[in-house]
Amino acid sequence: MKDCLFCKIVQGEIPCERVFETDTVLGFKDISPQAKQHYLFVHKTHTQNINELVSQPEKLTEIFQAIKTFTRESQLEQTGFRVVSNVNSDGGQTVFHTHIHVLGGEALGRFGN
Repeated sequence: MKDCLFCKIVQGEIPCERVFETDTVLGFKDISPQAKQHYLFVHKTHTQNINELVSQPEKLTEIFQAIKTFTRESQLEQTGFRVVSNVNSDGGQTVFHTHIHVLGGEALGRFGN
């Protein structure tokens, strides 16, 4: 998409701190981290949110495979991490390109407390 921030990052028009990349997926540091380690993983093909991406399960699998590889290689898997995807404005989504947050590097608060 022409005006999509994450599409511009994928295309190299906007810089980011890349942490992981395959032919189809890009992982990069979040510029407003909510945890000691906070990364975003996007598929290089534009979809608006996780609900749209679910209709393309192979792309969803590629993102989660990338997260698995990255968290294993970075040793984030050993201590634990959280995976979050916001959907639409009320769900906290601010960039309308499907992205998965990977948060960790510290003990994260528990939901429901």
